[in-house]
Amino acid sequence: MNKAIPLVVALIGLGTIPGSSSLFGPNVQRNAPVEFRPAWTEFQWPFLLDQWGIGRAFVCTPADCGTEVKVYLRPKNGFCNCSPGDIDDEELDRVGDKELIAPEAVASSRGRFVDIASMKGRSRAFEKAEAPRARLLSIAFHDGCDLIVAVATFAPGNQDAVEPAVIAFLNSDRMVRWVKWLTL
Repeated sequence: MNKAIPLVVALIGLGTIPGSSSLFGPNVQRNAPVEFRPAWTEFQWPFLLDQWGIGRAFVCTPADCGTEVKVYLRPKNGFCNCSPGDIDDEELDRVGDKELIAPEAVASSRGRFVDIASMKGRSRAFEKAEAPRARLLSIAFHDGCDLIVAVATFAPGNQDAVEPAVIAFLNSDRMVRWVKWLTL
């Protein structure tokens, strides 16, 4: 028997191992970052009727957002400080709807200024006191005396991706048209 044949077979086998491991072995892309591509679906407002009425509720599934993100928003016309100044943390805490979800939520950071279309506002992150790993994002923005408030709920770990996605959603044509219709 020719001694070169086993050597050739061995070399061919070694050459196919890298190819087969990429096909059948560990998936290299498992460690790749999850692509964050929010897709928002509207669902029924889950809260009881109060003096501000019902609003709109949206969810982004873990498949699209990495975790489930729910956004609840509604108008509070005439409730805002009508001066052209920006909303501060104290006013956001007072007018925001975080009490619908977690009245005892504690701010985890100072708020940040946000722009929703031509409206000025503020967002602020909170942690639920009863479930410290759960997060809330409270957002309020106004057009004169007309205020729109939004609360987003999500699991911890990706707040850096969730907040811009929620702000982008509020800035979407769909939401801006709804807000402008409310504030006519």
